[in-house]
Amino acid sequence: MHKDGKVLLFRSTASQASPAPLARLPVALLHLRDKAALQLRLALQVLFDNADDTLFEMADKATSSKEQNLLFEAMRDLRHKRNSIERGFLDSFYAAFMEVGHGDPLAALPARTPAHDTLSLVARDELERTVAVDAMVARVLARDGVALGQLTLRLNSVLEQPLNDRSNPLGPTLLCEYFLRAGRSLGVGIKVKLVLLKLFERYVLREADQLYGEANQLLIATGILPELKALPRRRAQDQAVLEPRAPANEADDPADEIDANTQAVFSSLQTLLSPERGRLAPRRAAGLPPRPINSRDLLRLLTHLQQYVPAELEAEDFDLRHHLEQLLTRLSVQSGQGRQIEAGDEDVINLIAMLFDFILTDRNLPRSLRVLIARLQIPLLKVALLDKRFFSRATHPARRLLNEVANAAMGWDKRDDYQRDSLYLRVEVLVQRLLDDFSDDPAIFTELLNDFLAFNNDERRRSELLEQRTRDAEEGRTRTEHARRRVQQELNTRLQGQYLPRIVVQVLEDAWSQVLLLAWLKHGEDSAPWRDALLTMDELLWSVGPLARADDRTRLLERVPGLLKALREGLGGAAFDPFATSEFFACLETLHLSAFDSTGEQGEASQATARVLVRDELSLRGPEDWPAGDSDAPLAEDDPALLRVGQLQPGTWIELDEEGEALRCKLIALFDDSDRYVFVNRTGLKVREWTAVGLAVALQRGEVTLLDDSLLFDRALDSVVSQLQCRRP
Repeated sequence: MHKDGKVLLFRSTASQASPAPLARLPVALLHLRDKAALQLRLALQVLFDNADDTLFEMADKATSSKEQNLLFEAMRDLRHKRNSIERGFLDSFYAAFMEVGHGDPLAALPARTPAHDTLSLVARDELERTVAVDAMVARVLARDGVALGQLTLRLNSVLEQPLNDRSNPLGPTLLCEYFLRAGRSLGVGIKVKLVLLKLFERYVLREADQLYGEANQLLIATGILPELKALPRRRAQDQAVLEPRAPANEADDPADEIDANTQAVFSSLQTLLSPERGRLAPRRAAGLPPRPINSRDLLRLLTHLQQYVPAELEAEDFDLRHHLEQLLTRLSVQSGQGRQIEAGDEDVINLIAMLFDFILTDRNLPRSLRVLIARLQIPLLKVALLDKRFFSRATHPARRLLNEVANAAMGWDKRDDYQRDSLYLRVEVLVQRLLDDFSDDPAIFTELLNDFLAFNNDERRRSELLEQRTRDAEEGRTRTEHARRRVQQELNTRLQGQYLPRIVVQVLEDAWSQVLLLAWLKHGEDSAPWRDALLTMDELLWSVGPLARADDRTRLLERVPGLLKALREGLGGAAFDPFATSEFFACLETLHLSAFDSTGEQGEASQATARVLVRDELSLRGPEDWPAGDSDAPLAEDDPALLRVGQLQPGTWIELDEEGEALRCKLIALFDDSDRYVFVNRTGLKVREWTAVGLAVALQRGEVTLLDDSLLFDRALDSVVSQLQCRRP
């Protein structure tokens, strides 16, 4: 089994300090150490359970996809390494505890050197970390310094070498040090590291009063300085006074405030839902008094419906209230008492039913995935009945799971082989697992969410690699097109309106244009190769033009050798057809000789060397023609569709009609220079491109529809709230 290097290092350091460290500590201190280790381990588990939600909220509020991806990577890295961090923390704690009374506990820990610390920071980051840790330690000392001081005094009474609060293995200084050393394997930046430190303060250091209180009580029970009276543990309101609550964007709210917020949100929803009550009314025999059904029995009925009516859940028009009403009617008849759902539970049922009415008609979800998501209606209803935070907490695991599935399905297309698609299969297994295994323990949602996030991260990473390749290719294509237009401009400036030999025009258009293009792409417009290629073209045109000056023939004799050399090198570099090159130079020789022939006869080469008037502009085409589409359609600058196109950002999903089939694709790049909007499918392969006007016209005609990729649950809840508000008198 693989062992973390830091664990071996901790143990070897401790063993070198003493061959039998356990024998050096009094039994009371061993008990103290073990009890404190248990408390610290439990506090760390709470920290990591909350770290995922905190990082997800930060990713949800991220202003760029790069920042969001870094936070998602940090979440994944933390999930994979949390066990090793917990082990490393406790190993450091044990190693430091072995040194109490015999040396500096900090010296027992391995040095945090760059060689071992993948989190080694630049000076600025190191300063931020140091400032944060110093502030955390100061807050603990200000709040619990008396209790810590009593613990230090009691330890000193039984140790050979005295401690101070800094060297106390339970003091905030060393507790922070254990955490920093244990987290050195995390591949995260300073921003995430500071968030983890803040969480460490919230879930570990804020419980220091309990840690010190119980440690003091244990030592008092063994007769160590009993005259020092133990301090009472802080009350919640005292803690609030001593330490103001962190802003909401820095850490999770305390449990009591979460409950208050949850109740407030649900109460406001109940006010809106009150007109909907009474729709769930099971029939009951006359004379039978109604008897409310408790939540436990209601959950049992829903579990029955979940497990034994799976076929009904295949249909998008599944009516949850109707089936539940039938079950309640049957239960009323069997029990001889009318059964009735309490108002609060009925509100939850109505709300979930309305949410799914929206979800199952949301065109942003592909139909095949909508059918699968429809089967989550009963599991999500049960979660909402068990935990009302489902409605108020954006990071609730069940709510996140629904949003993550919907988000992953955004780019999914309807295909004949969809049942073999990896995403479809993963969602199908996820849904079936909930239907089979979810009874009344919501923890299954956290497990499934973590599994799905890991799967989706792998899928996204593969698609992002292909997207980047497509983006790079399109950027290269854009640059090539810009170069082609520049070459085209230079050719037309020199050729248009001129009488020139046909062979020269053909070679300049077909071959020398490629020489110019390569020079521009490889070296740039300000480079010597680009200027030399233009100069060679000018020399060629001068050499085949009318020689008006008396000394032109002499100059031609002097300049032809250099011109021919430059032409051969350029055409060779552009890989021009050797046979066409030979023909060109033969014709060029004829043209140059004719300059010395006063009769102007051209013999057999007259067809190739005949002069033609270049009337039209030359148009150089690339290997792919640009899509014309409706780019020339007359649209005003303030046209609504054109304005919508101008607001599109990379990452926007669209749906287009391909001969009756819906095709979904995502905008990955827009190139202002070439006025191109490039779209890829879910795997990252290019499927379509438009100009701004062409895309606006497609939007106007309904050939393209913009999709809403915001969080599904939030969209549904907003829609239901708006619907309920409109129904109110």
